[in-house]
Amino acid sequence: MSTSFVIAGAGAVGLATAEALLRQGAAVTVLERNEVGRESSWAGGGILSPLCPWDYPDAVTRLALRGMALFPAWAERLLHETGIDPEFEASGMRVFAPLDMSSALAWCGSHGMRCATGADGSLLLPEVAQVRNPRLLQAQRAMVERLGGRIVEQCAVQKLNVEGGRVRSVSAGQGDFTADGFVIAGGAWSSQLLGELAAGAAIKPIRGQMLLFKFPAPPLPHIYLQQDLYLIPRRDGHVLVGSTLEDVGFDKSTTDEARDRLVQRAAVLLPQLADMQPVRHWAGLRPGSPGNIPTIGRHPRLQNLYINSGHFRYGVTMAPAGVEILLNEIEGREQALDVSPYRWGQVADETAKRI
Repeated sequence: MSTSFVIAGAGAVGLATAEALLRQGAAVTVLERNEVGRESSWAGGGILSPLCPWDYPDAVTRLALRGMALFPAWAERLLHETGIDPEFEASGMRVFAPLDMSSALAWCGSHGMRCATGADGSLLLPEVAQVRNPRLLQAQRAMVERLGGRIVEQCAVQKLNVEGGRVRSVSAGQGDFTADGFVIAGGAWSSQLLGELAAGAAIKPIRGQMLLFKFPAPPLPHIYLQQDLYLIPRRDGHVLVGSTLEDVGFDKSTTDEARDRLVQRAAVLLPQLADMQPVRHWAGLRPGSPGNIPTIGRHPRLQNLYINSGHFRYGVTMAPAGVEILLNEIEGREQALDVSPYRWGQVADETAKRI
């Protein structure tokens, strides 16, 4: 394995990659264009499951299920070694109509996921967990630094310098950085960062707007989901409502229209929200990818360039599994699952319209 790595991107995926490489004895520098985790990872809700997994291709659910299986031990390790609680909790998720109940029940049965139908036509998935993204990112940062990793913020990668079939260095906002290996984990900026080296990695920003409300105590027993709308109750009484899917480029602004629409829809599931004002309204840029399928692995032409990006809505959920795939590839180990859908260059151009 290479003995030193530069990772572009300090979101959940980039930091998880850094942690894993550090544990293998590598020296790791993480370059972040903004502040740690402040793009897609910080903005997300932290539901550790595809929203309606029966509606996704197998390549998505396979990676998500692997991440879900690995997540409890990872969250416990982060808490134990950093003292920061990412608030991992198997709160369960109740899915409300309209939904294809027969498809949902069949999928749960074939994938070993417990479920229970409700008299109101809803479906409870009691094993679905959540994590509090900002706390997770805080714990991840502390872990990387504890293991000796270097994190450089406000340091956008501007160019990959290639010579002799390898990346020799990257030019960034605070100078040039050399290493044996380079990992692109830049989220929505990954394809832009790679430029002509993207080699089929079709990743683009998809804006998601979110709202936060505060109750004296958690008003919901589970995560509530209706189509693409979710309400996530936190331990301290906060309720997160999201989210939109907007193809507007690198625009992170929020809109009154989206706020009003989210409140109106959320109040159907939790009527108290109709008379409340959100305590916060924000937007993040997800790394959109065709079919929601990320790109993970070695560049088809440059042997020391890797990618772990394009997880769309499920970067946090998939993080432990994506890192496992990447490290197995770097070290030449056997994979725990079929990784062919995630290989760099496998995405067909005609599927890009599915974003």
